[in-house]
Amino acid sequence: MSVLTLRLAGPLQAWGASARFTRRTTESAPTKSGVIGMLAAAQGIQRGDDDALARLAALRFGVRIDQPGTRVRDFQTAHHAVTGKSMPLSERFYLADAVFVAALEGDRLLLAELHAALRAPVFPSYLGRRSCPPAQPVELTVHDDAALEQALRDEPWQAAHWYQKLHRKQATVPLLVLREAGPGEGHADVLRDQPLSFAAEHRQHALRTVVSTSVDVPNPQAATRRAVPAHDPFASLEDSV
Repeated sequence: MSVLTLRLAGPLQAWGASARFTRRTTESAPTKSGVIGMLAAAQGIQRGDDDALARLAALRFGVRIDQPGTRVRDFQTAHHAVTGKSMPLSERFYLADAVFVAALEGDRLLLAELHAALRAPVFPSYLGRRSCPPAQPVELTVHDDAALEQALRDEPWQAAHWYQKLHRKQATVPLLVLREAGPGEGHADVLRDQPLSFAAEHRQHALRTVVSTSVDVPNPQAATRRAVPAHDPFASLEDSV
């Protein structure tokens, strides 16, 4: 197996797993359905092509929270294009200044196709909603002959420099990882986040199991202490003796 890693960073992100009336929330980390949707858009997969979607949805998914960001709330309104009538005020939540590393484990040839598609996407990439474009290239690399857990542990810390400097007293930093459970692995949460269909008239999602773990990664902005020579008050007298 191989693993494709992605950098998900931008001024705003929104990974909603649920919406109720005019209130649209966001999860604290990217959802599998959101990331698979971004990959499907990069390959130009149409919303009703469930067979092509299934090929991507079968990939094992995990995400590392490199910079959790801040949850912000926005109020939006709109007018009907034909009647000009005001639409209801909607409440939407976003993650500001967040950075994540997403990873997908599967066949090496498929992951290479996805990596190439992200470099020249058919449809633009966005971080959960169309109003949230990425601030940097999304694709990182393909880890050959690696497991999901290893790739999320080995990928360098992607947080912004200013955020890394806030932790400069730490040579390594612990980062939360949310990944799909392996066979027989217990202590897992269940989310309705496994995409089955993105068709506009009947979007469907199944349940998937998620395990929370932690990895320690090096901090490139860690402060290094310079060696201070030991003070010897008699050293200056050695030449005179």
